[in-house]
Amino acid sequence: MGQLTAAQKAQALMLLADGCSSREIGNRLGGVHHATILRLQKKAEETGSAKRRVGSGRPRKLNVREERECVRKIKTGECSTAVAVQKKLRTDDEVIISSNTVRRVLRRHGYEARVKRKRPLLTEKHRKKRLNFAKEHKDWTIDDWSKVIWSDESKFQLFGSDGREYYWKRPEEPLKPRHVQPTVKFGGGRIFVWGCMTWEGIGYMCRIKSKLNAQLYVDILEEDFQKTLDYYRLSPNDIIFMQDNDPKHKAKRTRRWFRRKRLKVLDWPPQSPDLNPIEHIWNEMDRRLHKSEVEIKNKDQLWELAQKCWNEIDIEFCRKLINTMPERINDVIKARGGLYEMVISVG
Repeated sequence: MGQLTAAQKAQALMLLADGCSSREIGNRLGGVHHATILRLQKKAEETGSAKRRVGSGRPRKLNVREERECVRKIKTGECSTAVAVQKKLRTDDEVIISSNTVRRVLRRHGYEARVKRKRPLLTEKHRKKRLNFAKEHKDWTIDDWSKVIWSDESKFQLFGSDGREYYWKRPEEPLKPRHVQPTVKFGGGRIFVWGCMTWEGIGYMCRIKSKLNAQLYVDILEEDFQKTLDYYRLSPNDIIFMQDNDPKHKAKRTRRWFRRKRLKVLDWPPQSPDLNPIEHIWNEMDRRLHKSEVEIKNKDQLWELAQKCWNEIDIEFCRKLINTMPERINDVIKARGGLYEMVISVG
C-alpha cells in the first residue's frame, strides 16, 4: 500500500506533529509502509506544509517540523506556556513568531490552555478521607446541597500577576504534577478576604487586615455571616455551614460559637478546595480584576474593585456552581479520593 489518500496524508501529518514514529503511523493507517510516511514527512518539511489551495487563506507561519516542535515542547513538559515555547523557538531554532501563533498551533492539535490550580499535595490519609466524604454524600441531591452555605478565605494581588501559572493539555489527558501549582502562603502586596455563598446568591464579603485568629474569625461569623443569614432570611435550623479544616475554624472558641447558634457544620474533608464551589467565584473575581482597565495604585483601591466584582456575581452563577456538587462527588469517587479537574464555563 504505497499511495495515500488526502485524508490519510492529513492524518499522518497530524500524527507526525504529535511525535508518533513512522512505523506507528503506518500501522494506524492500516499497514502503510513506514518509508511512505518518511517520504511524506520529508516532502512536507521541504515545502513547509501540505500543498495549499489557492484562496484557502493566509499561509501558516510555521512548517510541519516547527509545528511538531511546538507540540513536543508542551507534550514533554519542556515548556508549559505559549510564551515559553515562543522564547525557546527563538533561542534554539532562531524561529521568530508571536506567542499567539504558538497558541493557534496548539489549539489545532487539540490542546487547551488552563490555569494551574493551587492544590496542596494529597497524602494517602487525605485521599481516604476525601473518598469517604464523597461516598457518604453520593446520594445527596441538589436540594440537599442548596441548603449549604459555602465559605472560604482568599487573597488578591495588588500589582501585576498574582502568581497564576498556565499549562496546555488535551481535554482527555489526566492531570499530571506539572499541571498543578503548589500552594503558597499569604503575604506581600495583597488583600486578604473572607466571603460566603448561598443558593440565593452571594453573601457578605469582608476584608481581613490583621492576622486571622480564632477570635477574629468568630467576629467575622458574628458580623458578616450573620448579616448574610439576615439578608436572605435564613434560619440556622434550615442551613448547613461549610468551612475548611483550618485550625482557627476548629478552635474551641469557634466551636462554642456554632453550638450557641445551633448551627450544623458540614464535616469537610482535609485538603479539598477543589470540592468547594466558592473557589470558582474567587477565580472569576480574579479574572475580572485582571481584565479591569481601572488603574489600581494601592490596597484600598484593590479592595474597592474587589467589592464591585463580588457584588456583580449573580444568583445564576452561584446556582450553576452549586449544581456541580453531584458531579464533583462522583469525580472524587472515580479518582479514588485523588485529584480531578472541573472546568466551569462563564456566561
